[in-house]
Amino acid sequence: MKIVTVFNHAGGAGKTSITRDVGYTLAQAGQRVLLIDLDPQANLTTWLGLGDVDLEDTAHVVATAGRPLPLPREVHGLQLIPSRVDLALAEAMMPGVIGAEMSLRKALGAVRPNYDLVIIDSPPSVGKLAAMGALAADHLIVPVPTRHKGLDALPGLQAVMNMYHNLRPELTVGLYVPTMYDARRSHDREVLQQLKQYLSPLAEPVPQREAVWMDSSLAGQPVGLFAPNSPVGQDVLRLTADVARILDLPFEVRS
Repeated sequence: MKIVTVFNHAGGAGKTSITRDVGYTLAQAGQRVLLIDLDPQANLTTWLGLGDVDLEDTAHVVATAGRPLPLPREVHGLQLIPSRVDLALAEAMMPGVIGAEMSLRKALGAVRPNYDLVIIDSPPSVGKLAAMGALAADHLIVPVPTRHKGLDALPGLQAVMNMYHNLRPELTVGLYVPTMYDARRSHDREVLQQLKQYLSPLAEPVPQREAVWMDSSLAGQPVGLFAPNSPVGQDVLRLTADVARILDLPFEVRS
């Protein structure tokens, strides 16, 4: 079982879209995939069409009491540990729980025979939930917008990575993913060149095509289900191939 966390301490980088759509695509290719929504905003949960979630269905019990993972929900061929807004209460409770940041990794060890891949959607913060998600992973996938704000966030991101690496030296960044890329803008091209210079390994950039991403999210469906033959659908396939490659998972993009 491979465990990856899609992580960036800044919001709006594309974490949830990557988690949902890469997870769905690999599940359709035959992988047994578990997604974990650690963001109290619960976008991953709602973007998969779920709304009736109790707090006990979330990772709250893992973070605050060291209990096993709750039973996941099945949606679109995926298994999902969902989220809801009051998962944020865990942030206040975790400092009083010894080893809370490592509790998710321990809980995932108990379900290792059940899955080929776990993808964790991290909250956009450097709080306790984000730390728990990062420290549970074998690798981090880090989306970076091709904007100056993406570049500006890199020093802070590196500082956070160093902190996590001190706690788990074997934790690595498996892939950086340039997001929101528009090749028509010289600004985006310049930022992408800088990312290529400083970050490795780097995926192919994910183009900025908001309409299908937004419409699929409103429909509660992954892009691969909502618009599989669209340009965004092809973007998802290319990104999934990059992720599968670094995780040594079988996946082939068919023309």
